[in-house]
Amino acid sequence: MKKILIPVFAVILSVSFSGCAELQQMAQQFPQNGIITNADIAAGLKEALDKGIDKQVSKLTGTDGFYKNEMVKILLPDELKKVDEGLRKVGLGSLADEGLKMMNRAAEDAVKEATPIFVSAVKDMTFTDAKNILMGDDRSATTYLEKTTTTQLYSKFNPVIKSSFGKVGADKVWENIINKYNKLPFVDKVNPDLTDYVTSQALKGVFTMISVEEKEIRNNISERTSPLLKKVFVLQDN
Repeated sequence: MKKILIPVFAVILSVSFSGCAELQQMAQQFPQNGIITNADIAAGLKEALDKGIDKQVSKLTGTDGFYKNEMVKILLPDELKKVDEGLRKVGLGSLADEGLKMMNRAAEDAVKEATPIFVSAVKDMTFTDAKNILMGDDRSATTYLEKTTTTQLYSKFNPVIKSSFGKVGADKVWENIINKYNKLPFVDKVNPDLTDYVTSQALKGVFTMISVEEKEIRNNISERTSPLLKKVFVLQDN
């Protein structure tokens, strides 16, 4: 993130010492921006986060939202790579591919639970949170959401993913995969529980896509699609 000019930095910090009147007087040094108030900064950051959630997280909930997005596609954990390799060696590559797809389908289903949790976290953001985010790096808004929502998201995602394995047929597919692999000669038998792994990977994918949108808003002026976003994020452009 580009550094904010020292005078603008002083404008923002002045909130805690001098109140709104002096803040506005100082901010008038930057007429091209208008008067930037603490309410503007908080509202602008909330709008940016809402935009990222709406645009990027919603993409993940659709068919192939994870599976055909190389940035977030869930791959097999290390302990199951040998399963994949073993099946492909005996001509069961299509079964391995189906198992991988089902893992991603479960994540796509679970992410539908994320938006209300994110909306609540954004609503509860304070001016201090917003100020720190604006003055932070290209990922500071995403980091805020990670800190405030990860525990709750995990609690929501985990049972949904477990249920989704049954709904999308992943439980049967993986039971078939593991049974066939365990019947191969000279292999160490495996019996993994994939729910925790897919939950963690789904969370990682959600925050990855939010960070993509955050970076766009910070660095691409055309992504600031409202007067408020333009007004607030111009503070970081100098």
